[in-house]
Amino acid sequence: EKEKIAIRREIGMLFQSAALFDSMSVLENVMFPLDMFSNMTYKERLARARACLDRVNLIEAQDKLPEEISGGMQKRAGLARSIVRDVSIVLYDEPTSGLDPVTSATINNLIVRLNRERGITSIVVTHDLASALKFADTICLIEGGRVAQCSTPEDFVKSENPQ
Repeated sequence: EKEKIAIRREIGMLFQSAALFDSMSVLENVMFPLDMFSNMTYKERLARARACLDRVNLIEAQDKLPEEISGGMQKRAGLARSIVRDVSIVLYDEPTSGLDPVTSATINNLIVRLNRERGITSIVVTHDLASALKFADTICLIEGGRVAQCSTPEDFVKSENPQ
């Protein structure tokens, strides 16, 4: 059980719907994992949460409720919450689903930037091949619950795989 907990502490998750608590401000949403799972002081948790909001260009919305911000801003708030514990892996479930192309590009750029700047490993589940081609090192096509193909983006595009 202790090994599972240690592994889980290294993993953040960005849900398709961002999964923010609607009764909490954006800042409180980002602080939530620290409130639950850290021994940091309130000032330390507040500083860490604000730094993560700043990293995703959302500091100006820290006092707003999720319903008061756009879907793209909600995704960025969810992303800030997923990295606030200084994780090494982030799981993304359809991170650009329901977003316009400009906002999708913003999310894609944030994924790339987090990978590069913080060395985060990102595992992204998406139906958006154009997005995957922008940020992936490896693309795996899953069909019928099995890996049908796994390759670099360049090889994936060149593939004659009918799926």
